[in-house]
Amino acid sequence: MSPNLRGALFMAAGVCSFTTNDAFMKSLSDDMSMFQAIFLRGILGTVLLVIVAAWMGQLHFRMSARDGWMVLLRTIGEVGAAYFFITALFHLPMANASAIMQALPLTVTLAGAVFLGEKVGWRRLSAILVGFVGVMLIIRPGADGFTIYSLYVVAAVLSVTIRDIAARAVSSQTSSMTVAVAASIGVWLFGAAGLAGVEWQPVSPGGWGALTGAALMLNLAYIFSTLAMRVGDIAFAAPFRYTSLLWALVLGFFVFGDWPDAVTLLGAAIVVATGVFTFHRERKLASGSAETAERGPQSQASVDNPRDSI
Repeated sequence: MSPNLRGALFMAAGVCSFTTNDAFMKSLSDDMSMFQAIFLRGILGTVLLVIVAAWMGQLHFRMSARDGWMVLLRTIGEVGAAYFFITALFHLPMANASAIMQALPLTVTLAGAVFLGEKVGWRRLSAILVGFVGVMLIIRPGADGFTIYSLYVVAAVLSVTIRDIAARAVSSQTSSMTVAVAASIGVWLFGAAGLAGVEWQPVSPGGWGALTGAALMLNLAYIFSTLAMRVGDIAFAAPFRYTSLLWALVLGFFVFGDWPDAVTLLGAAIVVATGVFTFHRERKLASGSAETAERGPQSQASVDNPRDSI
């Protein structure tokens, strides 16, 4: 199996695991606080993840200083994403929250241009702007149905952008399992800190079942999402992130009886379409750069032409 195909499968499996975890967590919203749910899930998930990592021989926290900072930054992004997204998930339909999250590939592309100096032409910039219009259709600020928790999902998008860029910067000398364990510990400690001002609720057998399912799915999501960012061409694998919206629609309808309205679906379609276009442009430009490198310096003039680098 090629690295690109493995990366795509890791991405699809990761978003499926994240979305299933979301469904388990949302089912707990009437039984306990968000911090209690994160804390209890963190105990189950972290213990299991540490056992698996140790069994695989991939639990090594000795790393370079640069990797250490990147792992810390990725963990902070994971903590922010957990707080903002789960808070929103407790108050929004799954599909609505997931639809806003589909803007993530656009924000990653924009962040790469701003912070990493990556070239982004006018076509991709236009696609990003159109994609944000789609997000506005979903959020609809000022409309009667507007809720502040839609902005929490936007904050979650920014947090995951930080997480993904940091994961890409971690060298291959640091194992994916170590990165996943660090994220799990960070989110668990955050949940523990948040319990200080929250009343503890008794947990039913069904609640423990949902927490166990959430912990298992989140562990798989941590592993798959880290692998997806480190295997093959990210421009090839990233479009498979959009399968999460399909899972959210199915789970939201059959488990919670939710279905987005027409305007939300239109906004989601715009965001997905612009994201797919962005990935298509990235692959096309990467292919053109590879062909130029094979031809040699005689073709460099065409690459330096700004019109051809868009």
